[in-house]
Amino acid sequence: MLEALGNVVQLIFSVSFILTVVTASTPLLLASSGELVVERSGVLNLGVEGMMIVGAACGFAGAYLSGSIFVGALCGILAGAVLAGIFGVLTLGLAVNQVATGLALTIFGVGLSGLIGAGFVGQKIVPAAHLDLPVLTGLPVIGRILFGEDAFVYLSMALIIGIWLFLYRTRAGLVLRAVGDNHASAYSLGYPVLRIRMLAVLFGGACAGLAGAYLPLAYTPFFIPGMTSGRGWIALALVVFASWRPGRLVIGAYLFGAVSILGLALQPLQLGIPQQVMNSLPYLATVIVLVLISRTRGTAGSAAPASLGVVFVPDR
Repeated sequence: MLEALGNVVQLIFSVSFILTVVTASTPLLLASSGELVVERSGVLNLGVEGMMIVGAACGFAGAYLSGSIFVGALCGILAGAVLAGIFGVLTLGLAVNQVATGLALTIFGVGLSGLIGAGFVGQKIVPAAHLDLPVLTGLPVIGRILFGEDAFVYLSMALIIGIWLFLYRTRAGLVLRAVGDNHASAYSLGYPVLRIRMLAVLFGGACAGLAGAYLPLAYTPFFIPGMTSGRGWIALALVVFASWRPGRLVIGAYLFGAVSILGLALQPLQLGIPQQVMNSLPYLATVIVLVLISRTRGTAGSAAPASLGVVFVPDR
């Protein structure tokens, strides 16, 4: 028993495991970062999974046809933004229920991705290149972790830092948070509530599309239907887990990424745990975390934006 425990600890702190966790966490961090901004504006978009899988299909198609990872990433971003625009028109323009629209968007995205990616299943591309600095990448332990990742990893970290600076160090971020906390007061002060929310929704969709595109462009260099495997739902849970704060979002994304990889990494150790249980670990962790958070906030109150999920229709 002690030997098995020692093997698990050694595995967790190995460089290869940490590198795998970083790559597995990057799409979660990208998607949840965009959704955090969306929910901070007072909108709830449950269509993250649909935008991610369409971003994956369009990203791979763009990279395969053009031979450029950059073009593929742009295609994924555009695809996610277009679906988010549809969501915004329906919920903000026509005041359709946000929950129902988000769920419908996910179903639509899954079907659309199958249609777009049908001709690309089985094809392969050269994945995104990893950074290779002459001295820094060769440093023991930290070299490959800090200076040997692909551009998407560094972009995800830059994105979360930029979101933190935007929300808490700029006037525009203060306005967006004010719209999320009390849209009626913001509107009475002359702020264009619907426009601000639409821009936030488009930004969230672009991030979700980029997160989906990361999967075939860097994580696995091919496209298969349903390759997001519920990551969009985990990204939604991460926003709640982080209490709508960017700093906590980073911790949550890497924690959930580690849980999702742990099951695969423990297979060679033959611990006697059924593989089905290992595969379900990230989803079990998601449910457990949400239950614990709901129990805690039941007594301590919620940190969510006050007008989250409320459709705002200005007086005419």
